Amino acid sequence: MKSILITGGAGFVGSNLIKLFSSIYEFETYKKGTLVQVHQDVVIHLAGKAHDLKNVSSSDEYYKVNTELTKDIFDAFLTSDAKVFITLSSVKAVADEVDGELTEDVTPNPITHYGKSKLLAEQYILSQPIPEGKRVYILRPCMIHGPGNKGNLNLLYSLVSKGLPWPLGLFKNSRSYLSIENLCFIIKELIEREDIPSGVYNVADDIPLSTNEVIKMIAESKGKQARILNLSQNLVKVLSRAGDLLKLPLNSERLQKLTESYIVSNTKIKKALGKQLPVSSKEGLMQTFKSFADNV
Repeated sequence: MKSILITGGAGFVGSNLIKLFSSIYEFETYKKGTLVQVHQDVVIHLAGKAHDLKNVSSSDEYYKVNTELTKDIFDAFLTSDAKVFITLSSVKAVADEVDGELTEDVTPNPITHYGKSKLLAEQYILSQPIPEGKRVYILRPCMIHGPGNKGNLNLLYSLVSKGLPWPLGLFKNSRSYLSIENLCFIIKELIEREDIPSGVYNVADDIPLSTNEVIKMIAESKGKQARILNLSQNLVKVLSRAGDLLKLPLNSERLQKLTESYIVSNTKIKKALGKQLPVSSKEGLMQTFKSFADNV
């Protein structure tokens, strides 16, 4: 049985990994603030400072956790007998907005401190020579969802559940999502297989979806008809700016998140795996929405 040192084990991704694979791997969770020591076969580094949509975090917090802690964990891996290092970066380490499709070849240009701190961590890892016999993987996920997920999907689900109409029908977008089941599948493949080259990999489900499609899927999961309104885009933007001032649920940043296009290519990781992902884009989201209903 392989032993794994995991950071961020209590988080959304970490708790799902441990739940899925505790019968086949022996997990030890890194305790925040303690000396980093690696005695395991595998290191999975998930701990990080998430992007703060309320903008109340200081910039130093991002670099302390996302950059410096990653350096410490990776340095400990390099001097240990562990064979595999997997860390979660983010597509936001590359771009806050995407024109077309985001691939691993795009030159990174993050705007936020969150994205910049993730990119600095990536650059440090990639600057170090990898000792023979070790494998190093940097995963850039898009929006991850699944049971226990919190975020904009919850906001959409709550709106549809209450029978409220979706007012942004005229906003046409397409964005990638990532099922936690697909992410865990990929991580397991990276642990087990020595034929997958070290490197940077985007991770996303196969088919991007529009927000209007997601609204319809939520309604379908509840046996309802979706109510989608086609309000003027200019009116909606005015209302979102009012939300900035009045601290309302719909503000400019959330409007952008809900309506922007952000398509992430998973071609490189799928080619390396030589396998299909186990869950389709729709199946994964429907499982997430079912979990929301079960927790009401």
